[in-house]
Amino acid sequence: MEKRVMTQRKRRTSIAAASAALGGVLVLSACSGGHGGGGGASSSPKQSSQAQAADKAAAQDTSDAKIAITPGNGADNASINNAAKVSVTQGTLTHVSLTTADGTAVKGAIAADGKSWSPQGQLARSTTYKVSASAKDSKGRGADENSTFTTVSPAHSFIGNFTPEDGSTVGVGMPVSINFDKSITDKKDVQSHIQVSSTSGQQVVGHWFNSQRLDFRPQNYWQAGSKVTLKLNLDGVKGSDGTYGVQQKTVSFTVGRNQVSTVDAKTHTMVVQQDGKTVRTIPISAGSPDHTTYNGQMVISEKYKKTRMNGATVGFTDSDGKGEYDIKDVPDAMRLTNSGTFVHGNYWGASSVFGSSNTSHGCVGLQDVKGAGDPNTPAHWFFDHSLVGDVVTVKNSHDKTVQPDNGLNGWNMSWADWQAGSAA
Repeated sequence: MEKRVMTQRKRRTSIAAASAALGGVLVLSACSGGHGGGGGASSSPKQSSQAQAADKAAAQDTSDAKIAITPGNGADNASINNAAKVSVTQGTLTHVSLTTADGTAVKGAIAADGKSWSPQGQLARSTTYKVSASAKDSKGRGADENSTFTTVSPAHSFIGNFTPEDGSTVGVGMPVSINFDKSITDKKDVQSHIQVSSTSGQQVVGHWFNSQRLDFRPQNYWQAGSKVTLKLNLDGVKGSDGTYGVQQKTVSFTVGRNQVSTVDAKTHTMVVQQDGKTVRTIPISAGSPDHTTYNGQMVISEKYKKTRMNGATVGFTDSDGKGEYDIKDVPDAMRLTNSGTFVHGNYWGASSVFGSSNTSHGCVGLQDVKGAGDPNTPAHWFFDHSLVGDVVTVKNSHDKTVQPDNGLNGWNMSWADWQAGSAA
């Protein structure tokens, strides 16, 4: 005959089941008894004693391990960075799983000491997750815990899209610019959770251009060779009623050599200086009298080996509504303003205009060849020797100074005015 041995787990299950069954009888009798209602079963002293013994045995056999899951069961608007944290005291974790509602597993790892678990990556927004955790105590007795929570939705959260990129090398004029995807009303709280610092030790101050854009810069250009770090600690920070931040990120970038180029619209030249020394003087053609180029300090925000330029996109149209120009392969182009000012190569103009007259629709043109990439042309040389974040200053143009928020051009604002726009 096969000898059957009841395991510890089965014994606990049986005890619990017996306890539940007996407890059910007690509750049922309490609801029906006492007043001669008839037909109600009542527990005998023997049954009550058995139930108490079963409860006591189950309590004595309970694991000492205590599992904690963050967030609590049923939580909504949970963090996508700090949710699904599992920890245990008086025991060690043996298994943890995190899955979405459709059963997709999220990778995670139990710490080497067995005391905690966390997911390996950021969770998705507006997603319901289930956590199941198991642990054992020093006697090998098991404990289990479960939790279900839902992460914050896009409608109730905000993010900031920032520039420059992590790990990039930029020019000395590059500000840290953050554009939020929702309007921020609690500007002071949001700004207080963003830090920008430099190894140069320069003071860095934030300036709000509007409810969705916050830029940071020092009083003067960044020091060449310095490293700048941006820390976004916005997870759970209130941006406005009903919206909270979700970002928890640190990025850094390096400032390259100091290059500032000065365009003189009157003399039709651009003087390129690196670390205060002139390295090249280039003949240019700036904006014509009808379409003058902005004055002021402008920062290169984008670089394109070739790009299309259509006048209709910036308001230069003929009577038929089509653009006054539509050039599909403008070479060696670098953006200076959001409104469409570029410094770029020009292969369609006569070589005689460079250095002698202003003929463009507001851009700064340099002599180039079709197709770009010719190292012998001034335009490609400048393109090849420029970084995003380099400064191009225009002077002596019959136009106004560029607005500070038209591109990355906050350098056209006095330091006092810049500081006045801080919510700190």
